[in-house]
Formats: sequence, structure tokens, C-alpha cells
Amino acid sequence: MSHGAREQALAEIAFCQSIWEKGGLTVLSDTFRGVDAITAWEHYPPGDVFDPSSNGQWFYHCHPAEEGAEEHGHFHCFMRPQGPCGPIHHLAAIGVDASGRMTRIFTVNQWVVGDDWASAEATVPLLGSFDMQMPTPSYLVNRWLTAIFVAYGCEIAELVRERDRLLQSFGRDMRGDRTIEVTSEMVFPARA
Repeated sequence: MSHGAREQALAEIAFCQSIWEKGGLTVLSDTFRGVDAITAWEHYPPGDVFDPSSNGQWFYHCHPAEEGAEEHGHFHCFMRPQGPCGPIHHLAAIGVDASGRMTRIFTVNQWVVGDDWASAEATVPLLGSFDMQMPTPSYLVNRWLTAIFVAYGCEIAELVRERDRLLQSFGRDMRGDRTIEVTSEMVFPARA
């Protein structure tokens, strides 16, 4: 990825955030538009968001609230390279705090999302295809997620490789081991 593409994507992330701020919104309030009550573990929006042109897919969910937890929840992002009925591959998750600020980008073990496992060698080439051009639930949310994959594409690729290195370090298949949930992460500094 070129330096220019990264800078443009970072500018797009900032642009999306500035538009939300003008309206008193955040990526979360935009994602939850029309939702009366947020329930832990539920997918938002219901049925996920799927782009039939790029075969990208995402959903947001949160875990039960924990005292002192910075993260509100996260966007799980996937690719379905063969279309909506084909295999689904988890790329990464983007964690956000209650104000919608990114807290981290991370990968998870297979059991967490139950995807069709793909090695880093097969997953990394899919990262550049995550391009959500859908008007719902919000064009801004979709563009923000897409821009994150462009701006942090190199880092996400390394997280996917780190995921595989961790799982392979045990010398046996650990993809179903529920003691291993997050397999790699890049944490963003907290802002005041």
C-alpha cells in the first residue's frame, strides 16, 4: 500500500468522524439508529451487512458490560470470496469505546466467530477486497470501516500472521480451544 493511500484513508476516517460530530452522533449511534435496546451478543444490524460487489460483510456486537472496561464492543469484519452462500473468513475486529473511538484492532480464534478457517497466507490477500459500498445501515459506517482496512492494512496483515504464529506455536490444532480467544491485537492509546 502506498503512503498516499494510507494518508487518504486516515483523512476519510477523520472526515466520517467529523460528520458524525457535527450531528451529535458517533459510529455507534449511527450503527444503532432505530434500535431501542442494545443486547449483548446480538448482531447489529440484524442479519449483518453484506456488499454483493466486494463480498465484504460485517456486524457489530458487544459483550455484557464489565466494570472498568474501556471497550463497548467491536465490529467483526469478514470476506465471502465466493459470494453470500460461500465460505466466510474473519479478517479482523475493530473495538470501540462507548464514544465510538477505536480502542484496538484484533484477530480471534476460529471458535469465536465459527468462520471457515483460512490461513494467513489465504487471508492476507483478502484484506484489500474489504470495500463496503452499501447505503445501509449507514454509508458513513461502511466507509469508515473500509477506510480502517486501507489505513491499517499492513498492521492488520501482520495481526493475521501473528494469529497463525500463536496458534501454530502449540504444535497441535488450537482453533477450538476456548481458553484462546484474542490471538493478536493492536491497541490504540486512550484519549482524554
